[in-house]
Amino acid sequence: MTAAPATSTALPPGVVIPHNENTNNQGNQAPIPVPQPDWPAIPKLLLSIEDMACPGAVRFMNLQDSPAFLQSCVVTIFELLFTSKSAPRNVRSIKLILRPMDGVAYTTGSRLDNDHKEIHFNTNYIAVISPERIVSEIKGVILHELVHCFQCSGQGCPGGLIEGMADYVRLRGGFVPPHWKRSSDGKWDSGYERTGYFLDWVDTKYGSGTIRKLNESMEEEYHESIWETLTGHSVDHLWKTYCKDVDVWGNE
Repeated sequence: MTAAPATSTALPPGVVIPHNENTNNQGNQAPIPVPQPDWPAIPKLLLSIEDMACPGAVRFMNLQDSPAFLQSCVVTIFELLFTSKSAPRNVRSIKLILRPMDGVAYTTGSRLDNDHKEIHFNTNYIAVISPERIVSEIKGVILHELVHCFQCSGQGCPGGLIEGMADYVRLRGGFVPPHWKRSSDGKWDSGYERTGYFLDWVDTKYGSGTIRKLNESMEEEYHESIWETLTGHSVDHLWKTYCKDVDVWGNE
């Protein structure tokens, strides 16, 4: 079986990743949401660290609540993107791999099969996150990547929507980087936070659960007509309306 294409987290603007840098860490506790009793079981969560002595790995390991946080992320994703009946039950394990590499992070199926997921997270990037941002950034990146382990992204689904859905969950999870902002530039499926904020607006304006239904509809194939089914409007009309709202908010 061929593994699904890898998906990734965008590098924040202005960030340069050197090979080594010693930095300090701070941690706080993340409460675990209580899932409905009939949700699927949380997959086995594994951790692999290529070099435990490297600064990025040390900083990550200082996050004392990381096991509980990973579990809470899965619950958050289930609750935002699925119902207890539609939540995927095929993901058997997720391995978080900390290693030096290019970029920030990416998610892919394992060499075994696509039911076993891998999240690769760059320790060089972790090493240079500012001390005041370390906790929120690590957790935000992990939440984004975990979405890729579960979300529906059937045939024809725009890549920007896939990445935007992950940042929508990160936004709703409360891990918003300081460089994020709502923008009326570009297209609705430009991806990442631009699409994430658009999805957040759609869910707020047209009813909680609208984006969940959008995600569920894409299990096998993506059809652009789903937007009109869910909201009564085409996605182009929705984007134009959203952009007008963004421009108004910017002038307030």
